[in-house]
Amino acid sequence: MHVSLSLFGLLTSGALLFAPIETSAQPSSNAGSPARGTADPSALARRGFASRATQAPTIDGRADDVAWQSARVIDEFLEYEPTPGAVPRFRTELRVLYDDRYLYVLGRMYDPAPDSIISLLSRRDIRTESEQLKLVIDSYHDRRTAYQFIVNPAGVKRDFYVYNDNVEDVTWDAVWDASASIDSLGWVAEFRIPFSQMRFNAQMAGDNTFGLLVVRDVARTRQRISWPLYRRDAQGYVSQAGELAGIAQLRQPRRIEITPYVVEKTQTRQMANGRFEQPLSQAFGADVKVGIGSNLTVDATINPDFGQVEADPSVLNLTAFEQFFEERRPFFLEGAGIFQFRTACGDIDTGCTGLFYSRRIGRSPQLLGRYGDAASPTASRILGAGKLSGRLANGLSIGALTAVTEREVGTQSRTIEPQSSYGVLRLQQDLRNGQSGIGVMFTGVTRSLDDWSRPFIRDGAYTGGLDLRHRFLRNNYELAASFAGSVVTGSATAITATQRSSVHQYDRPDDNLVLDTTRTSLAGDMQRVSVSKFGGGITRFQTVLQRFSPGFESNDLGFLSRADQMMFRNWFALQYTRPTRLYRRAQVNFNTFNTWSAAGLATAQGLNTNAHMELPNTWWLHGGMNANGYLMSFYDDRAARGGPAVRQSQNGNFFLGIEGDRRRWYTPVLFAGASRGDDGRSSSRWFEPSVQVRSSSRFSGSLAFNYDSRVTDAQWHSNRTVDGTMRYTFARLDQQTLRTTVRVNYTMTPTLSLQVYGQPFVTTGSYSQWRELASPRADVYGDRFRPHAGGDPGGFRVREFRSNTVVRWEYRPASVLFLVWQQGRNLSEPTASQFRFPQDVTQVFEAHPMNTLLVKASFWFNP
Repeated sequence: MHVSLSLFGLLTSGALLFAPIETSAQPSSNAGSPARGTADPSALARRGFASRATQAPTIDGRADDVAWQSARVIDEFLEYEPTPGAVPRFRTELRVLYDDRYLYVLGRMYDPAPDSIISLLSRRDIRTESEQLKLVIDSYHDRRTAYQFIVNPAGVKRDFYVYNDNVEDVTWDAVWDASASIDSLGWVAEFRIPFSQMRFNAQMAGDNTFGLLVVRDVARTRQRISWPLYRRDAQGYVSQAGELAGIAQLRQPRRIEITPYVVEKTQTRQMANGRFEQPLSQAFGADVKVGIGSNLTVDATINPDFGQVEADPSVLNLTAFEQFFEERRPFFLEGAGIFQFRTACGDIDTGCTGLFYSRRIGRSPQLLGRYGDAASPTASRILGAGKLSGRLANGLSIGALTAVTEREVGTQSRTIEPQSSYGVLRLQQDLRNGQSGIGVMFTGVTRSLDDWSRPFIRDGAYTGGLDLRHRFLRNNYELAASFAGSVVTGSATAITATQRSSVHQYDRPDDNLVLDTTRTSLAGDMQRVSVSKFGGGITRFQTVLQRFSPGFESNDLGFLSRADQMMFRNWFALQYTRPTRLYRRAQVNFNTFNTWSAAGLATAQGLNTNAHMELPNTWWLHGGMNANGYLMSFYDDRAARGGPAVRQSQNGNFFLGIEGDRRRWYTPVLFAGASRGDDGRSSSRWFEPSVQVRSSSRFSGSLAFNYDSRVTDAQWHSNRTVDGTMRYTFARLDQQTLRTTVRVNYTMTPTLSLQVYGQPFVTTGSYSQWRELASPRADVYGDRFRPHAGGDPGGFRVREFRSNTVVRWEYRPASVLFLVWQQGRNLSEPTASQFRFPQDVTQVFEAHPMNTLLVKASFWFNP
């Protein structure tokens, strides 16, 4: 991702850009509609009632079942988008029944033109531009957590778990039923949701009261309707739910789910002699879910296989810092919110990271480059993992996780990753009905080292943290703080390597840090304080101050780009949510950010503004710009990879973007931008055109290009010892990158689908003007370097192709058959190269394919 777009995502973090209940809404067309007024929400009911079912309704997408006649009607829906509080054009009715095992919901969505209702097929959990009915059920009634159940007229189901009032965990998958149909009055949706799939405080005496928010999307008019009225100018949405009362004498459901699986896999491997083989292997495992009462759940996985998960995108990382990749494995994604403890919100490419980064479990072997070869494993095998999560009646949320990974070996049976044990404990206590809270988190990693791994890998790593939050002034403002400490242990050589890493860089010659090669442990701490306004009026802001001591280290089970840093960041926004003739909604953001080393050396200074507007025709316009170093001088203390800090010249960049109407069968999107720095010696330009198409209710696809051409005048090249003196060398890099992403989705039924993903990636670079540091803090750019007599600095050409084809068939509820074909190709040349199109793209297919073919079958049952 380019700097300008990354900064757009980063600098609008801290508050949602627009409505947190999915940003799919678009303006309505009132042609032929009667005049509509607005209602007073305070005069409307915010309390609905569920009735005990005398007989269970049949879930067939029809509203004529006699069981629904006894249910009370909820019908005081209001429009919240585009016109907050308007009386909806289309009437909506909701009825709720329950028995000992299930919650039943009937939604009747009236529409005078049922033949115009948009009903699109997709695989489960994929959002399309369809009508939909959404239930947000706060079963704890804590006003912070909820379960979402969604269905569209084609019967496609989606479900989320919601935490922190508006953060959606899209990987949560429950076992529930829904059916929908279009008839002469509009369309109907029926839900049957087992109480065993939700957590709540069961009360045998008296009634249970759930929070309930219901949202209806009218796709063709882009109206969004809710009960009760959802306000986009308030913080969160679970806390805005109404109440569903009358659920009496609920028994604690029996919650035991077992999902064994079997995998048959063949995978290309390159042997030591250079030949390729395609060995066949089998694997067995299981996922287990056990409820402890109605509040807590134990999830366990034994010998998990994630072969159906999409591969990471191709990246060539030329920075001093580790590349961040998102978690994609279902076991670690589901319920991940409880394990969040954010320590760093400010990194350009990673957004917010913290003490727990689940991709450390099953990581790529750390000594693969030292002891491995082409036949060595590229990931550590997870022997088993388990987690306990839930919430007690007193508002205490609990999350605990443990995992064990196997020892992996390379050539000559040398260890490339030791057997490792991981542990995480997270506790959060809500106060003031969820408006305040306090929490703690602890993580630990222990490794069984041997003579091969002991000099290079830490044997233990531990972190602990405390965080607090408090909402005030009608819950529109929030004060938050967090504190954490870390300790890592290991051999003297392993801890020396830790000190020398780009996270810490104790070996820099021009700071007050001292590299101690005799240490066998390293400790540090961090602090973070923020004040935010996320609701009320049109203004939003956030001010953040965070600090990392030089010795803070959380990368054994967390993610941290660098320690030894202080950051002060400010964000201010104007949000316009009421439609006008010029726009449907708009937002303008203003940002400032400054960073320093712990010793006070300025390492970044920047200003940013970006704006985003949705036009009345539902097209979007985007734009933004960044200016860095114009208010004060700053330095890059990681540029020389252990060398002295280098002064940075003023630089800036901008981006523009436009997005088409997503209601049409095709949606064009274009983003572009440019940058300039180093007194005009460095520059870049990039553009990202893409198109999304939908040729029928079953078929959709997208095609996206990303082209980047940049010249970096002072790209770090290498550190070399010449005549007994370390030379920190840089070169001018001329680089071009092209990434193409293709996606095809074909849905035969809501339970049978085909997905195809492919991504060719090419990047070429040529180094010139090889130089070394002379006076790195000089005011004049040219005085910072002098020529380096090193010969030809070289270059690179990297060509990759990655694809993933998945057939998914849910042949019975929660039981899935996967057919997967993954392919990877790679050609890399360490020579100076200029980009050639189309040869660089087509030649990657000359490389030998690394294929993975697998069949994975799982069977869910509830004993």
